Amino acid sequence: MSKTNSGRFFEDYRIGEVIEHAVPRTVGAGERALYHALYPARGALYSSDEFARNCGLSASPLDDLIAFHVVFGKTVPDISLNAIANLGYAEGRWLAPVWSGDTLRASSEVIGLKQNSNGKSGVVWVRTTGVNQHGVAVLSYVRWVMVKRRADGAAPETVIPTLADGVLARDLIVPDGLDFTDYDFTQAGEPHRLGDYQIGEVIDHVDGVTVEEAEHMLATRLWQNTAKVHFDATARADGTRLIYGGHVISLARALSFNGLANAQMIVALNGGAHANPCLSGDTVRAWSEVLDMAPTDAPGVGAIRLRLVAVKGGGEGLKDANGKYLPHVLLDLDYWALVPT
Repeated sequence: MSKTNSGRFFEDYRIGEVIEHAVPRTVGAGERALYHALYPARGALYSSDEFARNCGLSASPLDDLIAFHVVFGKTVPDISLNAIANLGYAEGRWLAPVWSGDTLRASSEVIGLKQNSNGKSGVVWVRTTGVNQHGVAVLSYVRWVMVKRRADGAAPETVIPTLADGVLARDLIVPDGLDFTDYDFTQAGEPHRLGDYQIGEVIDHVDGVTVEEAEHMLATRLWQNTAKVHFDATARADGTRLIYGGHVISLARALSFNGLANAQMIVALNGGAHANPCLSGDTVRAWSEVLDMAPTDAPGVGAIRLRLVAVKGGGEGLKDANGKYLPHVLLDLDYWALVPT
C-alpha cells in the first residue's frame, strides 16, 4: 500500500462529506511581514498597532487575506491538488479577526458535484470554514473547482448548490470594539469617507505589478498551497506554472489602496471568478466599481460594496457581447469592506 498522497480526483467526492484538513498553522508577525513584502499592502489598520488601538481594537489584527490564504491553503491537498482551475467563490464571510499567535485549521463540506461533458473532469463545490484555537470560526466561504477524473466510469449524481447572489449588509460581522469616530485620515493616507463615493463610480487604481516566477511560488509556498499547477511546469500542456488565484486577489486588493485607502477591512466575499490564467511576466493592474453602500451599528463605521477587477496588460472592457470575459481579464471579485463614515 502506497504511503504517498496523489490527491483526490472528481469521483472521490461525495455530497455531504465533511473533510477535516491537515496541519494547523500558527500565524504571527512573520506572515504579516512576508505578506507586505509580497504585495504592496499598506492599509493602516493592518500596519500599525497604534492606529488599530485608535480604532477601538486591542492591536492590529493580521490582514484579512492572510486568514483567507492560510485557510485556503489547508484545503488544497484534499480539494484541489489535482485541480485544473479554481473557478469561483460565493457566500464568503469574515467572522472574527485573526490575531498574531492564533492557530488556524480548516474543514470543508462537499455541497455540489457536476461532471463535465468531456467525461475527463468535473466541478466540485465545497463550503470551507476556518476556526482558531478556541474553536471560533474566523472565516467561511464557498468555492468551486474543476478537478480531473482518475478514470472513465459512471459519473456521480449531479448536484448544483443554490448560492446567494451576495452577503446582505445586515449580515456583515463588524469586529467587537471597532470604532471609526476618531479615525486618523492623515495616517491612513487618504481623506475619503463613505459619503465621498457614489454607487456606479469607477476608480482606476493606476499602478501595476509585474508578476515574477520566483515571487509567486514563494507566496504560494507561504500559504502551504501544494497544487501541482503552481509549481510543476510539466503539469500543464503549455509548460507554464499557473499563478495561484489568491496571489492575484492580494495583488489587486493591495493596488486598490490608491483610491480606496480607507476601505480597511474585508468582511464579506459576495462572489468572484478567476476569468483567465495569470502567468509569470504578466503585469497586473486593477480598477474598482462602487456597487452599494450601507451603515453598520458600529460607531463611525460604514460598509462599501466593491467590484474589484484585475487585468493584465493594458486591455480595456470586461466581457464580450456574449457575456464571456475578455482575454485580458484575470479577476472579477465582489466584496464588502468597512470604511469610515
